[in-house]
Amino acid sequence: MNIQGLCEFLFVDHGDAMDLIVNLAPTGIVPTKSMTPNVPVSVSEIIEQVHEAYELGITMAHVHAREPGSGEPSCSAKIYRDINEGIRAHAPDLIICVSLSGRSFKEFERRAEPLELDGLAKPDMGSLTLASLNFTGQASENSPEMVQALAARMQEKAIAPELEAFDLGMINYAKYLERRGLIEPPHYFNLLLGNIASAQADLLHAGLMIRDLPSKSLWSLAGIGDVQLSMNALAVSCGGGVRVGLEDSIWFDRGRSTLATNIGLVRRIHELASLHGRKIMSPTKLRNTLGLLPGHGAYGRAQV
Repeated sequence: MNIQGLCEFLFVDHGDAMDLIVNLAPTGIVPTKSMTPNVPVSVSEIIEQVHEAYELGITMAHVHAREPGSGEPSCSAKIYRDINEGIRAHAPDLIICVSLSGRSFKEFERRAEPLELDGLAKPDMGSLTLASLNFTGQASENSPEMVQALAARMQEKAIAPELEAFDLGMINYAKYLERRGLIEPPHYFNLLLGNIASAQADLLHAGLMIRDLPSKSLWSLAGIGDVQLSMNALAVSCGGGVRVGLEDSIWFDRGRSTLATNIGLVRRIHELASLHGRKIMSPTKLRNTLGLLPGHGAYGRAQV
């Protein structure tokens, strides 16, 4: 595909009428209070910042738990229960995805612990990074056995995977999982660009990843570090969704002169959406599209 064909694919085939998915990733694993006072680490901070963004307009939240006191990453079902129930006290329809990251935890039972939650705390989705990869100073270990086991546990629990792809090979592996019956369409992908050892933040890398997605896939672009804005802007302009938040960058600008806030980043997405004539997708609309239960006490994937 030449550059003209790629532009036509991005801007025409995928259209510009679709409402904009806004996926807020407020915390992540890396940012600490010493890096920025704006990152929400405690349960109450995460709940408050997600509520504020919900009032402005987001579609879903991709949440990480942290240990009280130390602020270290956590997979504790108890902490996730407090976060999820706290968010849903004010945002009963918001789609919540819990992190099942392989950067801090290697054992399946620990990584899968948040999937055991039920009732108001049950996640609608769980993150599923589709292969191992290296970040600047840390590896995210996701063996084939681990990815398949997490996918199978989500199927068992009627929780949808939030498919995280950092390069083309991960998208191909998603197709393999689909052929094996471990994931089922419709799919939602986060395409994460700009990591040093993965797909880079440019039009061709993004376009090839979008082209190779399985059928019946929705997608959002995330830019890691200084490229958060450029990848978000690309997605808004060409009909995709965005993942945005302090997980991906603590800075508001490429020059790193201003520390970002989650609400400031979401406001900027709203400004971009308005300039491109796009509405923010409601949680209800995305629930219907992905086959999720309607919220308001009913969470996870609808079982046929």
